[in-house]
Amino acid sequence: MKNDEKIQELINASAQVLGDCMMPGGGIVAANTRKRNYPREAKNYMFVWPRDGAFICQAAELIDLHISEKFFSWCISAESWPTEGVFFKKYYLNGRKAQPQFQPDQSGSILFVACKLWQLNAVNNTTLLNKLVSHTADGICKVWNNNHFKWAAQDIWEERLCFPDLEEFFTYSLATCIAGLSEALKINDKSKWEKTRDQMKQLLLSQPGAHYGRTYGKLPDSRVDASLLGLLYPYNIIPANDSKFLKTIELIEEHLVKDFGVHRYEHDEYDGWVYQKETNRKKGAGYWPLLNFWMAIVQHKMGNTQKAMFYYNKVLDDLKENLIPEQIFNNDIQVSVKPLAWSHSMFLLATKELGLM
Repeated sequence: MKNDEKIQELINASAQVLGDCMMPGGGIVAANTRKRNYPREAKNYMFVWPRDGAFICQAAELIDLHISEKFFSWCISAESWPTEGVFFKKYYLNGRKAQPQFQPDQSGSILFVACKLWQLNAVNNTTLLNKLVSHTADGICKVWNNNHFKWAAQDIWEERLCFPDLEEFFTYSLATCIAGLSEALKINDKSKWEKTRDQMKQLLLSQPGAHYGRTYGKLPDSRVDASLLGLLYPYNIIPANDSKFLKTIELIEEHLVKDFGVHRYEHDEYDGWVYQKETNRKKGAGYWPLLNFWMAIVQHKMGNTQKAMFYYNKVLDDLKENLIPEQIFNNDIQVSVKPLAWSHSMFLLATKELGLM
């Protein structure tokens, strides 16, 4: 099969997957586990992660799937958002928190995408958008304390914490909030948003070292993490030729890439496979297609078109069907969540970036 035919089939499949993940009440689940093709050995992903929903909404617009307004209406009724103005780890379909951990990037990504879609006139309900943007921007400012978040914050991969007493922050998490507030300021110029954004950005960009690390604070973690790709895309915190970012990409490729498959971080053990009462076997992770597509976008923006295509085609070559999983393993034993809406979203975004749709 020619590659362009494969791409078109995946575009069509992605439209189906994203549509299947939009629930009647407006919540967008990470994976629709009710579908017959969902592996029964994989974990239950019938939850709403606001972050995933943001990427899904962004990608859905590329295929004229207009689900954002319905999702944003769901967001403003999610537990704690009306009072706190921030989103937490994940939610049940009725908006109740499924887990209460604070993840700053959940709020930053929703704010960023909502503003982008507002600027593109992709959502007609400006009253809804104004409420979502204003209260979320206020919420991010409210939980920020000069050089750290007031609450313990969990990372994008839901496996580590940064603590207020150590004045720590995750680089990716801070980048999402910086970008979200920057976009909000284009819509409503509020001094407290600007002050918080400027504090965050100055703090992130002033950190020492030849590359960007996973965390900063009193006990920094200088190891690289694939989420650091977000500094360039989608959040555009630094230019593509930034020397520290170029070094960061070099280290990501050295430590996290195997045969053009991008892993989350070194010694990742999450495999998404459940066994007996949700026990994770922890047999070691595969590579993440969504990260491959993310890397393809970043490489393209850096001017490395050929390398971008290597990362993009790696996934297409390894797929046995038109459903993109959370992970791809080098064996036939481990089972991944499949299809993952975030994976399909990043495929669509990368396909657009590379001029293939």
